[in-house]
Amino acid sequence: MAMNFSAGGSADEPGVLCEINATPLIDVMLVLLVMLIITIPVQLHSVDLNMPVGNPPPPLVQPEVVRLDIEPNGDVRWNGNVLEGKAALESKLSQAAALSVQPELHIRPNKSAAYRNVAAVMAAVQRNGLSKISLTGGEQFL
Repeated sequence: MAMNFSAGGSADEPGVLCEINATPLIDVMLVLLVMLIITIPVQLHSVDLNMPVGNPPPPLVQPEVVRLDIEPNGDVRWNGNVLEGKAALESKLSQAAALSVQPELHIRPNKSAAYRNVAAVMAAVQRNGLSKISLTGGEQFL
């Protein structure tokens, strides 16, 4: 014998639901999301620049390029010529700084050169007031 219990009322009436119907809530949230997407302005991933027109004139005087090579044993080469000691490097750098158009210094340390030698050359360049400096030869470290 089985007994049939109902939640109350007649057999034609459905029972009380204790769950929230989430479908209308989801519909409202989707409508709000669509409205938000439509009202946001389109973001541009570019920057407008006002570039000058025409070609700039070439520089009047081409700067001299000085290549400073730093060897593994600490020797410094000025355009291929070995400098004898730090005093010779300082004098060459002071002469270069005194020129009206400073030369471009391309410092190229050897892969096996000690860091203290490279730092000493860069400190000497800074002490003498040279500003056109580049470290070249980075492809050897890859």
